[in-house]
Amino acid sequence: MPIQALIFDCDGTLVDSMPVHYQAWSETFARHGIDFTEKVFYELAGTPTDRIAEIVGAAHGVVLDPVALANEKDAQFMRQTDRVQPRAAVVAIARAHRGRMPMAVASGSARVLVETELSELGLLDWFDAVLCAEDVERPKPAPDIFLTAARRLGVAPEYCRVYEDADLGLQAAKAAGMDWVDVRTLNDTPGEDARDE
Repeated sequence: MPIQALIFDCDGTLVDSMPVHYQAWSETFARHGIDFTEKVFYELAGTPTDRIAEIVGAAHGVVLDPVALANEKDAQFMRQTDRVQPRAAVVAIARAHRGRMPMAVASGSARVLVETELSELGLLDWFDAVLCAEDVERPKPAPDIFLTAARRLGVAPEYCRVYEDADLGLQAAKAAGMDWVDVRTLNDTPGEDARDE
């Protein structure tokens, strides 16, 4: 079917922010006596921040306030947003379709993080809709955020293509009945600035 709209995940897809998120998580958990491995971090990619706090705390037998810990981690991340770079290959796709096709961002991260990242890289106004963790009850791998994005764009799910970097996100795209691209398979040039048009 002809693709009529594009939907992009944010962290790890449009922006190369996963190393910064991992460092923020690692530093935050360390303050609570938890060693948070990179392997576990990437296994949980696409999971909302407060849910990661619940899962990791339970796995280590530590009782944590997931909302407070999520806020602590997000604050740690916000102090390091200057280290976030665009994913050149994916940004090039968005640039090529900007103004020619409806586009949305659908992220499991908090809105303040997503909008800060996209704004700092000059990408925020490229998208007709930006959906974040606060916009749906069920996170990825549930299809809700992608289906909501399709509704906001006014395009049926089967005519949407999703760009994702995480297994949970790809599961969500498949469950939504959408075409999908695993951006981990794309060649990329780290650090190409999206603002250089």
